[in-house]
Amino acid sequence: AEYMGKNHIGMYECKLCLTLHTNESSYLAHTQGKKHQQNLAKRAAREAKAKQKVAVEKKRIEPRKTQKIGRPGYKVVKQRDAESNQRSLLFQIQYPQISENVRTRYRFMSSYEQKVEEVDKTVQYLLFAAEPYETISFKIPNTEIDRSEGRFFTHWDDEQNTFTLQLYFAPEKKTARQEAYEEEEQEAPEDTEYG
Repeated sequence: AEYMGKNHIGMYECKLCLTLHTNESSYLAHTQGKKHQQNLAKRAAREAKAKQKVAVEKKRIEPRKTQKIGRPGYKVVKQRDAESNQRSLLFQIQYPQISENVRTRYRFMSSYEQKVEEVDKTVQYLLFAAEPYETISFKIPNTEIDRSEGRFFTHWDDEQNTFTLQLYFAPEKKTARQEAYEEEEQEAPEDTEYG
């Protein structure tokens, strides 16, 4: 009776097979029929398969529980490219006691993803992680990162156990006022004597 329903006309409806019946006895005869039994078997098989999928998804790999030994040393350098006038940041993270066969991971995180500080749409976070050190993050401007060749760079130094990441922010768009000012500067005569 879980698939039985009455529609607006007063007819009985099998919601599993999508069939209409004039009275209750017709519906009960239908539930004993071949079509209804096949649909019940299909539904049971589909639900069993869905349960297996859920069981497989629950077998996730648990994160390793390693003892953290503190924060790594770091150095951050702000730079500006002389030719393109692009701002850049250079991060050097020192991991003197990094675990064997562990590589440094980094990722960008929006202000909306993190749960430590209030949401600020003007910043994003750059995170660095390597075992057995704690994950560290840096708050950087939420502007587009230039990923063109030579503008985004990572390097691992095996001898000093230092991870380096350099990024450039996309060139800043000039406003109409700034462009007009620059045009005026170029058109103005340079050697003007007043007197």
